Amino acid sequence: MRAKVGNASISVERGDITDREVDALVNPANTTLTMTTGVAAAIKRKGGVIIEEEAIRQGPVEVGDAILTPGGNLIATHVIHAVVMGPDLKTDAGVVGRATRAVLAMADKHRLTSIALPALGTGLGHLAPTAAADAMIEAVVAHLKAGKTALKRVVFVLYLDDAYRAYIETLKKVGGI
Repeated sequence: MRAKVGNASISVERGDITDREVDALVNPANTTLTMTTGVAAAIKRKGGVIIEEEAIRQGPVEVGDAILTPGGNLIATHVIHAVVMGPDLKTDAGVVGRATRAVLAMADKHRLTSIALPALGTGLGHLAPTAAADAMIEAVVAHLKAGKTALKRVVFVLYLDDAYRAYIETLKKVGGI
């Protein structure tokens, strides 16, 4: 599913985020930036330990912030680490929205034109996919509508059925489809 917002497109796809041909993948991170489970582990496994090593060098990072590292062996040139959890491994929609805005700011800072995001906070953070979808898609749509961005393509890449359905429904609602 795809929606057009200004000069950019937002799409929701099923699959493995590590296979996406984009400027940057987004990693749902913790404050220490270790990449041991879920999407983070998949990114490290495919992209190499260099991604985690560079992230840790830049840490620790506050919840709601983001940092950028090289993409290692990934197709994507960069990884943006969105810190959605602290040591307690909990998150909420407000934090996910703030972290998404930090990702978008980082993408603009580095003039990236395409990014791929997973459902932030829905794994270890136990955030409901609908809450994550609402927070993330609303942040992306607002950012793209503001118009001062190099981003041309934002892809939400979902692995699980419930997350995929939640993001499709939210995009229909928020994107005015």
